[in-house]
Amino acid sequence: MTFNFEPELLAYMEKRKRKNISVEVASSNASDFEVTEIYLRLVTDDFASYLIRKKRYRSIHVPEGQVLLPPYHLVYEDTITFGCKNRWFLHFLTYKGISL
Repeated sequence: MTFNFEPELLAYMEKRKRKNISVEVASSNASDFEVTEIYLRLVTDDFASYLIRKKRYRSIHVPEGQVLLPPYHLVYEDTITFGCKNRWFLHFLTYKGISL
């Protein structure tokens, strides 16, 4: 499995002083229809160690930092690309190569 980081994401990670990307699955419980999706977030070193110890996340070290993958089943392609898009002052982390 190969991880690629787009330059916009690397600049955003440097600005936020974060080196850990957490891949998580979110689902809605309070709606009439169920929505489940993958989302990414940048986490601190302390929270990354919490996810590894308590939640059993798998840690993969890359030159850019660390990628934390959840213990439940997701489908990963050979190459996973992380990126960052921004609208006004909001930043969204994007991914390619991961599916439910």
